[in-house]
Amino acid sequence: MDNQFNRIRVWTEQQQITVPQLFFKHYSEMNIQDDEALIALHLMSFAQEGVDFPTPNDLLARTSFQMMTISQLLQRLMQKGFVEISQSTDESGRIVEKYSLHPLWERLLDLLQSKEMQSQVKTQKIDEAKIFQLFEQELGRLLSPIEIETISMWMDIDHHTPEVIKAALKEAVLASKVSLRYIDRILIEWKKKNIKTPSQIEQHSEQYRKFTMQPPTQKPYNQQQAPQSKKAPFYNWLEERE
Repeated sequence: MDNQFNRIRVWTEQQQITVPQLFFKHYSEMNIQDDEALIALHLMSFAQEGVDFPTPNDLLARTSFQMMTISQLLQRLMQKGFVEISQSTDESGRIVEKYSLHPLWERLLDLLQSKEMQSQVKTQKIDEAKIFQLFEQELGRLLSPIEIETISMWMDIDHHTPEVIKAALKEAVLASKVSLRYIDRILIEWKKKNIKTPSQIEQHSEQYRKFTMQPPTQKPYNQQQAPQSKKAPFYNWLEERE
């Protein structure tokens, strides 16, 4: 989080990004009133012009607010923690003050991250609900309370993602062994081998199939048997040993 704040601080100071669009979109969610937002935008504008500490008179010239109103709005922005006054020393050694909007950008980043996390949680809950429906489709019946608890434990206690559980179910379907015991064994073995993503699962399955489908050693002609149809191998997770 601190690294992201520092990155925004550098970007804004070097004018590599413009924030007003994000600010316009989300300032009301941050409990910033319209008149406060206008003052904040003027502070941004002055900063881009190299005026780091505009006076109330400077703001008065660009708005229709009264002088007292401008002072009150600045005070409210500072009380809410969106604007701060920082001090630094110039080249001549004098202490200079300036308005800093970095607290505002940090609060904005907090809001955006919170919204992203909420979106991810919502998506995950939808995916988890679909897992139960998928199991019922493959089993051709409703899940029992024990089966529902087992699947829930895979997600809540073992921390398997819906994607991984779906892949384990697919392995069981391909092996014609659709049972929670068989799927549980698959998940245990994947966890032992630190297999956590669909791409890792695909790579592991591909390596197994390549290994098991290697051509056998050529037998003498008189010992050769009639050709047999080839079947795709399936991994028997219940018989795997360390």
